[in-house]
Amino acid sequence: MIFASGFFASDPVHTAMIIGGVAALVSGVVGVFTVMRGQSFAGHALADVSSAGGSAAFLLGINPLLGFLGMAVIAAGGMELADARLVRERDLVTGIAVGAGLGLAALLLYFDVTFTSTTGAAVTVMFGSMFSIPPTIIPLALAVGLAALTISALFYRPLLLVSLSPELAEVQGVRVRLTGLLYLLVLAFTVSLSAMTVGAILSTALLIGPAATALRLAKRPGQAIAIAVLIGVGATWGGILLAYDSFYWTPGHGWPVSFFIVSLIFIFYVIVAAVPERIWLRKHGVSVRAGVDTRTGSA
Repeated sequence: MIFASGFFASDPVHTAMIIGGVAALVSGVVGVFTVMRGQSFAGHALADVSSAGGSAAFLLGINPLLGFLGMAVIAAGGMELADARLVRERDLVTGIAVGAGLGLAALLLYFDVTFTSTTGAAVTVMFGSMFSIPPTIIPLALAVGLAALTISALFYRPLLLVSLSPELAEVQGVRVRLTGLLYLLVLAFTVSLSAMTVGAILSTALLIGPAATALRLAKRPGQAIAIAVLIGVGATWGGILLAYDSFYWTPGHGWPVSFFIVSLIFIFYVIVAAVPERIWLRKHGVSVRAGVDTRTGSA
């Protein structure tokens, strides 16, 4: 049986499907820009740093998404300053920020366990716990997702041009610094949502995996975004279904939702990556032997 008894009537499932779907949708859109810009590490860094905000939220008893979001936005601003002043040391500064963020998260999680009655905060922050997300978070999640998608749509062409060639974008009058800041802001929104669903540690998989798979399949960025969204949402909803069914495999001990989501994303990527590159080249109209693009005739 694919759908275990009570799946469609379960309120935790409804909440997980809504918030997980929103996170996957936004991650698919923003993930394509992230992969094209070569900033996967930046996405991973923001997610790790946001874990400190999630830990603080549990300690203070506030909406955890606010914690993830607040810390991610602060980190994004810091990364933009570092990028402006220390371009050659960007990865170094980002790595240091990741270490500091995780160290702060460890301290706050220790306080969660020591001074409050919060249980399972570490697992929830780092690896997610979608079936325990309260439905009161849904409005904020929808608002954050809508904001990220709106900014991405309004600045689609500048974001795309800067992602492909910052130098060309600057020549054409695009405000590269402003576009970069908007991208980091949208990235902060995205990792906050994904950290809320699959956890801060695994959120990079939802951001990068579908996008990397889609870019191997698509001819155009718009197509890649559509495919990435389909893969991300499909893996997320499929993971929720498998996690719910797992309660019947091992009664009383369901498997983590994040495990299934990340596993499905990995499987999709491996299947696509297993196809020889020459097949993708032929699909895109490129001669393998001559190295000539048959659509343009250029080398």
